[in-house]
Amino acid sequence: MSVVNIEISQDVLDSARLTIGELKREIALSLYAQRRLFIGKAHELADMALWEFRQILATRRIPPHYDEEDLAEDVAVLRELGDLPP
Repeated sequence: MSVVNIEISQDVLDSARLTIGELKREIALSLYAQRRLFIGKAHELADMALWEFRQILATRRIPPHYDEEDLAEDVAVLRELGDLPP
């Protein structure tokens, strides 16, 4: 896995009153809310456990990305695996 580094001045962090960890969390939440990241990558970017990330989403009233198409795909996979009747 390749890593990309970005530079952010301490002055910017101080002005925003954020630590690096908090900034990463805010970026992850924003990208998830914009549907630019799925939850797996978003909680990874935020360096948080999935359940912690979901809690923050809930407190900020950011809805989960799960629609009818996602449900249909999940049902199809479960049927293929034999976990649901045809």
